[in-house]
Amino acid sequence: MRLSICLLTSLALAATLQAQRPPASLLAASDRIKAEAFRTHGAYRDLASLCDGIGHRLSGSPELDKAIVWAQDRMTAAGLKNVHTEPVMVPHWVRGAERAEMVAPRAQPLHILGLGGSVGTPADGVTADVVVVGSFAELDRLGAAVKGKIVLYDVPYAGYGATVAYRFSGASRAARWGAVAALVRSISPVSLDTPHTGVMAYDPTQPKIPTAAVTLEAATQLRRLQEAGVPVRIHLVMGATTLPDAPSANVVGEIPGTERPNEVILLSGHLDSWDVGQGAQDDGAGCVISLEAARLIQALGLKPRRTIRVVFFVNEENGLRGGDGYLAAHRADLAGFVAAVESDSGSEKARGFGLDLPKATPEARAAALAQLQTFAPLLERLGAGRLVLGGSGEDVSPLVAQGVPGLGLDHAATHYFDIHHSEADTLDKVDENDLAQNAAILATFAYALAQSEVTFR
Repeated sequence: MRLSICLLTSLALAATLQAQRPPASLLAASDRIKAEAFRTHGAYRDLASLCDGIGHRLSGSPELDKAIVWAQDRMTAAGLKNVHTEPVMVPHWVRGAERAEMVAPRAQPLHILGLGGSVGTPADGVTADVVVVGSFAELDRLGAAVKGKIVLYDVPYAGYGATVAYRFSGASRAARWGAVAALVRSISPVSLDTPHTGVMAYDPTQPKIPTAAVTLEAATQLRRLQEAGVPVRIHLVMGATTLPDAPSANVVGEIPGTERPNEVILLSGHLDSWDVGQGAQDDGAGCVISLEAARLIQALGLKPRRTIRVVFFVNEENGLRGGDGYLAAHRADLAGFVAAVESDSGSEKARGFGLDLPKATPEARAAALAQLQTFAPLLERLGAGRLVLGGSGEDVSPLVAQGVPGLGLDHAATHYFDIHHSEADTLDKVDENDLAQNAAILATFAYALAQSEVTFR
């Protein structure tokens, strides 16, 4: 009896494993994809061309215009079909010249980066005493005591989501109490005296005051001086200005599906970056991973049943006009979108995917996750079997809000925020083998999804 039970158990387990084993055709395709990705290193080649040939690409800039032309050329060279642009208007913020220095208790230059969307100072700048606070609550306790002063938020990094509010709304919170400018400790866990920029926004009910990021070193030094009872005074000059919206465009190319061309799997990143560094991690890497995934499928002669579409969005950093514009242009087609996949957390090795279905019931999300996890045996071979419920990405969020299943390529991002939005976001931080691996992961998943009956809905 024991032998029979063991035999039956073994047979059941073998049957389960056999059922979970991906079809031989998908295993073979995945192996070929990975081999081609590492043979050619096309993603790294494209990223080097973008970063070294064009550099940073802020919305409204000539560099972003050049990148849009570059993207069309690279999609065409990759063999994608229906390569085209879809126009959108984007914000046009210009940094201008900027500088800051501590003028008391002694002269010392401070490294700053104005925050995107900030107003500038008067031509001769702003000179005022500094008040260092560690939270909005501390600011509010001080209240009118900060009137006529520069507020510095020295808030230790506690994760991007937990800390970014000080960058985004710190200026208006300080202006409410009469501050003449706001400085924010860079949203980063580490620093080599390098500031990190990023978008901010004004409360329309409060005065607009200039705001910039300072380094961790400067923020902590100014706090120490304040705690020692030493008055600190800063001179701040910012030439920032916002010009009228500028014309721009998302860039689109695809591999049409052989059997179900109206069912679309969207692969994406955002082409714009901040106006510092090269935008290698944020988000040149996401763009080239998405493009390379499609190129690998096309180059190997694989024929997806569903359409695989690559989209390079614009204006993720300071407006999301690309994502909103894409929704407006494709609202009538949303029922055909199987998934909108985004890569926007750097270039480190991907661990899997996060599935985003905010409009679904908990039961529907659980069912969709179970569908996603059927791809685990295939992806685990590439080290990317972590398939969970989680965020997808800002660019695809307008689609996801309308019910399109969103998927985020889940990069390790161990050092992503060390260089995020800074002069240090350059190509040398990118490992070409990580890029090749990530492209193979995305190509394998996109092709397997295209061949499947999975809908996630």
